This record gives sequence, structure tokens and C-alpha cells, in this order.
Amino acid sequence: MAISYFAPGRVNLIGEHLDYNGGPVMPAALTLGVKLTVEPREDDKLILRSSTHEQVFELSVQDELAYSTAMDWANYPLGVIATLKKMNVPVKGMALFFESDLPQGTGLSSSAAVEVVTAFALLQQAHIDMPLKDIALLCQRVENEYIGVQCGIMDQYAVALGKQDHALLLDCAKLEHQYVPVELDAYRLIIMNTNKPRSLIQSAYNERKQQCEDALAIIRQTKPELANLASADLRDLKLISDSVLYRRVRHVLCETARVRESMKALKYNDLFAFGKLMNASHASLKEDYEVTGPEQDAIAETAQHIQGCLGARMMGGGFGGCAIAIVEKGAVERFVQEVGDKYLAKTGYKASFYDCEIGDGVRIL
Repeated sequence: MAISYFAPGRVNLIGEHLDYNGGPVMPAALTLGVKLTVEPREDDKLILRSSTHEQVFELSVQDELAYSTAMDWANYPLGVIATLKKMNVPVKGMALFFESDLPQGTGLSSSAAVEVVTAFALLQQAHIDMPLKDIALLCQRVENEYIGVQCGIMDQYAVALGKQDHALLLDCAKLEHQYVPVELDAYRLIIMNTNKPRSLIQSAYNERKQQCEDALAIIRQTKPELANLASADLRDLKLISDSVLYRRVRHVLCETARVRESMKALKYNDLFAFGKLMNASHASLKEDYEVTGPEQDAIAETAQHIQGCLGARMMGGGFGGCAIAIVEKGAVERFVQEVGDKYLAKTGYKASFYDCEIGDGVRIL
């Protein structure tokens, strides 16, 4: 009998590029996401199909699996299957059909949603009750070891443990979280897709990660006990003589402080204060971390100046993809029109807009 499962995409409200620096982040699961329908087979074949890709992949559960560009989108579920097999989780023949309403390649973590829903579904099929936190860690391992992306834990964690109308305040060093209410009331969460394919993201992501590791090594010469870069102090900036590393560290430390302030703002339902923190986050990502790019700058900075918008910032790895904004409910239609027109005039790209809600994490449908 076919059974369907769902894992959401995620939006990171604030705390960009902090997860791999051991800092706090504030992601939230969306109501948009990936649906996986699993149909058991009598043979040992694995058949993978997707509503968003033409390729169909057919192989045996006995096959040795390894990352291959030829496998395209199927690398994500196959990476999960390979990892589960290493853990001696029984994987039987089945047909897997993925359906998604997430825009592809925009920083909403469609890959994490595919990984988490696959792991959750196959563990359910094997009658193994694994804690959601462990599923998130398993899927991070898939990204790191199978896909080859040295990502942090945020995406998989938010996809697995999201909660309706709440953000997760996640301490990426301790892997501890608490839920923070997000009461939008008269406002809406608008995701703005630049429709600029993300370029340089892989090399730049790994470069920023390395720069942060280099800066941490420098600070540890004076403070060997320092656990991670996010736990450094602004006074430690004086230890960094390289101007580029100085700016990278300044972003990490100031963004960490902004996440803490955002938690307070949301707990007191002060969306105005939160909006200002979003704007400051974007400026830091642009000037100190240098990961925005002209398209994300154009769309976020245009949004910030539209009446009814409390705040806007780039989201995700950068260099294209999405930005997010908090917009007064009655102003959304005008906001979309004005931002869309001005962004098109500035960049030549036509933006897409998504009026989103915050939903629950992975689950059986």
C-alpha cells in the first residue's frame, strides 16, 4: 500500500552563515515543501521519479551507491539510502515519487526537504523510530559525506523539527533548540525569488567557511579555550589584522547578537524591532560577509523602502536565490507590484513572490 509523507522547505528568519560557526540561528518551516509517496515492490528494484524532473532512475537495492553527476536530483534520496544501508537499516524494493511546490535552487532548502522526507519515510517503512534530531544529523551527514557540501545542521534541523507559527532558536554548537512564537497577525511573510540562478555558491560557501576557520585559529592563539567563532567577543577583533578576515568575523559576531535581539523582539511581538534587525542583517551580509550579489541587494533594498514593509534581507547562501520581507497584510499587492517593477528595471530579471505561512516539520500525511 502506498503511503505519503511530507517535509517542508525552510526559511531562515535571521542568523545567516552562523550555523557552521557554532552560532544561533532562527529558521522556520514553511507550509510549502516536498511530498514523497512510497509504494513497496515485490522485487528489489528502487524506482525514483519526480514531478519536477523528467529523469526516472531505476536501480537495485543491492547496488553500491556513490555520488554521480549523472544521477542529478536523485543523489539526495540515494545518499540517504546509502547512509541508511551503512547503518544496517533494511531497505527493500520500492517506488519513490517526489512532488514539490518549492521553487528550485532558491535557498528554501528543497534538498534538505528531500533528504529528511526520504530518511523519515524509509525509517517508518522499516519500523524504526528514530528521534527527529537524529534524522536531521543523519541528513547532514549525507550532505557532508555523500553530496560533498560542508553545510551546517540548520536546514535539516528546521525541516525535521519545525512547528506551526513558531521559529526555532537553534544553538548550532550545542544542538539545543527552543521554539519562539512568530505572531504575524496583520503582517505576512513574503519570500522574494530573484530568479537569478545562484552562481559561485559552492566555491564561495566553502571559501567563507575556510576564512572563518582561519580567523578562529588566529583568535585561539590568544584564547585557546574558544569553542567556536560565534562565541568570540567583539574585543577579539583587534587580534585580526587581515581586513577581509576582520569583516568576516565582525559579521559573525554582530549577526549572533542580532539573533539574540530577534528572539526578544519576537517574544514581545515587536515586529518593528525585528524588521530593523532584518535590515541590519542584510547590510552586514552585503558589506562584511560579501555574499549578497547585485540581485539580492536590489530586491531586498528595494523592499526595505516600500511603505508597509517592516524589514527585508537576503536569505540562504547568497549570490542569487531569495530574500524575505515582513509586509503589512493590506499592502502586499502593492508591495509585490512595486518591488517587482523596480527590481526588473534594475536587474532585467522578473522576480517571483510567495506569500508564505510557517508550518510543521516532517510528518506522515
